[in-house]
This record gives sequence, structure tokens and C-alpha cells, in this order.
Amino acid sequence: MDGLTGVRQRFAALEPVLDEKSRRLLAAAESKAWGRGGISAVSKTTGVSRQVIRQGLRELEQSPTHPAGRIRRPGGGRKSAREKDPTLVADLERLVEPATRGDPESWLRWTSKSVRKLAAELERMGHAVSYPVVAELLHQMGYSLQANRKTKEGDSHPDRNAQFEHINARVQQYMGLRQPVISVDTKKKGCAAEVRKGFTMN
Repeated sequence: MDGLTGVRQRFAALEPVLDEKSRRLLAAAESKAWGRGGISAVSKTTGVSRQVIRQGLRELEQSPTHPAGRIRRPGGGRKSAREKDPTLVADLERLVEPATRGDPESWLRWTSKSVRKLAAELERMGHAVSYPVVAELLHQMGYSLQANRKTKEGDSHPDRNAQFEHINARVQQYMGLRQPVISVDTKKKGCAAEVRKGFTMN
């Protein structure tokens, strides 16, 4: 009983600074030092499950092959949206394909749909997904998300898609000729002093 009291006291003193890996290794070490019946005894005393203690014992027996700083074992932790829903990315791809649908030679890809609208369409297709996840997936797919801005010009130009199609065709043309293609992201500058609604300037 004295031995278990010592285990309990050590755990109580160290637990505030223990991460998941350190906790299971400490429990495993205490179990190993206890000897026969140590797994059950340490599990009841510390609250660490027997399965976790056995995992710690296996780690103690193995040579230290885990990268420094790793806390969870490989494969542990929350699964990504791609892993939980294998068809999610493929369906998102179909929603944001350019006008040249299915063309593998298409260099320019764009969509005027917001991430919220894309998330809503994916939900109608049976995917449980939020708009922040859609935004992250688009980023991983190479898209640059542009925030909506209120401008004095009004709505987007009606020929915007035609402009993208023209740029896409020109990119394909020059890539076919082995000519370099440079992408330049420009920003329109506005006046420093804007007349706000409800205010006048003298």
C-alpha cells in the first residue's frame, strides 16, 4: 500500500507539467518498477488506462525512434477533413472547375462563389463541412481567397468570366510555345480622403 501511495504522490506532483506522452511513459515506468500486477495497480492509482500503460511499456522497450517533440504516437490525433470524407475534395473540385470543365490543360482556375456558398452546396451533396474547412481546402488546392470589398464602382464587371477565359487561353498558348508566364497581383488604389455617407467636406 505504501508503494501505491508513493506512486500517487509522484503523479500528483508531476501531473500539472506532464503532456500525454510523458504521462503514459511515467505510468509505464511505475508499472514496470512495481512488477507483477503493476499495470492494474498503477492504472487504479493514477487513472491511466491499462491500454495506455501497455502502449507506454512498448515505447520504453523500443529504441528512441520518435522525433523530438512528438507527443502523440504516429497516426494519433484528430483526422483531417480529407481523411474523414474521401470524396469531399473531389466534389469541391467539381464545384470550382473553370468553364473548360474537365480540361486537364487548364492553367487558370477561378470561382466567383463564396466559401459559405460552396459549403452550403457541399452540404446539399451530403458532406458535413463548415465554410472555414472549405477555405482551408481551397488554400491547399492553390486558390487565393479574396475578401469582398465595397467599392464605388458597384457590382463586378458582367464580362468577368469572359476575361478569365481569355487569360486562360493566352496562358495555354504561351505555355505551348515554352514561353514564360508571369502572374502579377495588382491592387487598385483609392483616394485617401473619401466622402462618407452623411458627412460633407469643406
